[in-house]
Amino acid sequence: MTSQTERHYFAGLDLAGRRVVVVGAGTVAQRRVPRLINAGARVEVISPEATPAVEAMADADELVWHRRPYADGDLGSAWYAVACASSGAVNAEVVAEAERRQVFCVRADDASKGTAVTPAVAEHEGILLGVLAGGEHRRSAAVRDALIETLRTGQVDEHAEPPAPGVALVGGGPGDPDLITVRGRQLLGRADVVITDRLAPRELLEELGPHVEVVDASKIPYGRAANQDVINSMLVEYATAGKFVVRLKGGDPFVFGRGFEELLACADAGIAVTTVPGITSPFAAPAAADVPVTHRGVAHEVVVVSGHVGPHDEQSLVDWPALARLRGTLVLMMAVKRIDEFATVLLEHGRDPETPVAVIQDGTTQGQATVRSTLTEVAEAVRASDVRPPAVIVIGPVAELAPENRR
Repeated sequence: MTSQTERHYFAGLDLAGRRVVVVGAGTVAQRRVPRLINAGARVEVISPEATPAVEAMADADELVWHRRPYADGDLGSAWYAVACASSGAVNAEVVAEAERRQVFCVRADDASKGTAVTPAVAEHEGILLGVLAGGEHRRSAAVRDALIETLRTGQVDEHAEPPAPGVALVGGGPGDPDLITVRGRQLLGRADVVITDRLAPRELLEELGPHVEVVDASKIPYGRAANQDVINSMLVEYATAGKFVVRLKGGDPFVFGRGFEELLACADAGIAVTTVPGITSPFAAPAAADVPVTHRGVAHEVVVVSGHVGPHDEQSLVDWPALARLRGTLVLMMAVKRIDEFATVLLEHGRDPETPVAVIQDGTTQGQATVRSTLTEVAEAVRASDVRPPAVIVIGPVAELAPENRR
């Protein structure tokens, strides 16, 4: 008798430039779509509504979002399909059309009724590892994690005990999924619930088993946002219910990440918290763009400043005149929208108009781009280049130390 595992044939699909249709734009799509994008697929999502993370991918032109229900005929010219709508009946219709068109289709709500399955996957130094266990998703995820751990450390423990209920605040790093810490990846692989946001490395979500509940708490700049009190409450409620919760954040939890607010909320409720530091983007994004935030003989100081409020806002805690007098490096976070205001106040208080500036968008990711300018011209350069958040702005002499400028 053929087992479920034996029914599956492993193959690597070359989807570069080929149409892939994803029906549904909830948390399942949020997990699956990033790897399809990274594979070069022309992803089209069909759904009346989307999570903030999927909406952000559409706004960034990484995919096409058709804001309507699925209709028969939507899989025309598709090479691959994912049925992950909230309705089982819709998913069944998608699979039926895929069968007629001979298009391989993953059905998220009932894998056995699709024509393809998604393995537990992970990447390590250029190796893409996939594990299938005949529908036993927890087992495939455990084996995947054990194999990856073996590749990294030479030691393996497939039957590691699950963690006790509680919360882990995990810094996911600046964007590249490979830049999460080993400890962070280990805890993510053991989570019952993952509460994530837009700046966390999105590819990491695909490594989660289908039994893991993913909560999208995306905070898109200047758009809709999950109230921080609601996030705090969710952490406490899930942990109190006996779940191990990972709060996956971009960068480091305590660097403009409001992680300490979440720790305090859990501590007040008697919830055990583990904090896993992450590589912070104010330093990592410039480094990825060959911009050192310090350099011998050039900059002996570096100051990281939040630009979520303007320099003249009554909520601002920043001494902008003092920053203007500094000779070292100033790194602005969340400052794209107000870069004109920040440049103006620095110039007004004495910064040299010719001070070099480097703006790094989507640092460490495939979409990384760098704009170089001067303090007096950076606002116009940002507009002309259509720079969008997230971006790190480096102001100071180090911004012109790129290797190509030394030739």
